[in-house]
Amino acid sequence: MSANEHRLAFERPIYELEARLEKLDHKTPQTPEIRNEVFRLRRELTELKKRIFSRLKPWETVEVARHPDRPMTTDYLELVFEDFTELHGDKFFGDDRALRTGWARLDTHRVMVVGHQKGKTLKERNACYFGCAHPEGYRKAMAKMRMAAKFHMPVVCLIDTPGAYPGIGAEERGQAQVIAESMFAMSRLPTPIVCVVIGEGGSGGALGIGVGDRVAMLEHGYYSVISPEGCAGILWKSHTFKEQAAEALKMTAADLRRFGVIDEIVREPLGGAHRNHHRMASLLKQFLRNALRELAAVPVPELLEQRYRKFRRMGVFLEGGRLHGAPAAEAAGGPAPATPEALLAVRAG
Repeated sequence: MSANEHRLAFERPIYELEARLEKLDHKTPQTPEIRNEVFRLRRELTELKKRIFSRLKPWETVEVARHPDRPMTTDYLELVFEDFTELHGDKFFGDDRALRTGWARLDTHRVMVVGHQKGKTLKERNACYFGCAHPEGYRKAMAKMRMAAKFHMPVVCLIDTPGAYPGIGAEERGQAQVIAESMFAMSRLPTPIVCVVIGEGGSGGALGIGVGDRVAMLEHGYYSVISPEGCAGILWKSHTFKEQAAEALKMTAADLRRFGVIDEIVREPLGGAHRNHHRMASLLKQFLRNALRELAAVPVPELLEQRYRKFRRMGVFLEGGRLHGAPAAEAAGGPAPATPEALLAVRAG
C-alpha cells in the first residue's frame, strides 16, 4: 500500500504544505530568501496541524485511531519497555496472536504487559485477526495477570481492537463468558492495573482487558460499545450514516473523560501519534511511570476498594420509574425520580 493511500482526507492541506517545504529544503543554493520562506512555512505548518487536530469531528477521530501507521502494541514494547519476554498460550486451546502478553521492565518497575496487536503486514494481520481476540486470548491474558499478582507485579494493558472476534468457533469456545470472567477477574486482581486505549477501544473486546485502577486514552483514540458503522447499520440500516453515529456515540477521549469513564487523556504529538512514534512513546511512558508510582503507594485492600467504587460510579439506569446510579444517588442522597431534567443533568454532568 502506498503512502498516499494512508493519507486522510482532512490531512490533505498538511501534506501539501509539507511537500512545498521538502522542495525548498532540497533547493540549492540556500539563499536568505529561501531560508526565511522555509521558516515561515514551518511555522504555518505547525499552526495548521494545531487547527486541524483541535477540531476533529468524531468520525475523523475514528479515522485517526485506525490509521495504519499508528503505533501498535509491538511498537510500544520496543520504544517504551525494556527486556520484554513474551509468554504464550492459554494451556487450554492455543496461542492467540491478537493478544500479546509478557514480562517487561519500565524504568525500575517490572510489569506484565497485555496488549492487542492488529498486525502491520497482510500476513501478520491475518495471523492476528486484525486485533480481534478469541476466547483463548482472554484466557491467556487472565492467566498471565494472575501470575503477575502472584509475584506482586503491576499489569499494564494496551487496548487496540475493533472488538472481540465474532466467528462461530469463538462463540462455541465461550467468547461472551470468557470476557465476563476476565472483567470479573481484573476487578479482584490484588495488584495495580493500568489500562490505556492506544487506538480503537471496541466493545467487549476492549472491556475484556479494560478494568483497571487507572484507565486512560490517547488523545485521538476512541472507546465505544459499538463501531460507528455497526451503530449506523442498526439504527439507520445503512453504513452511510457512520458520521452521525460517531457523533451520537460520544466515544472520543474528551467525551469519556467528561463522563468519568476514563481517568486521563494522554496527549499525542502534533498531528497525531502516526506522525511521530518516538514522541508518542515518550508521552505514554511518562503517563505509565507516574501512574505506577502513584498506585505502588496504595495498600492492596484500599486499591481493590477504590477500583470497585470507581466502576460502580459509572452510569445510571431506570428501574420502577426511578433513576438509579451513583451520580443520582450522590446528588440527591438516594434514588431520584426519572424526570427528563434529571436524565439530562446526569448526562451533562
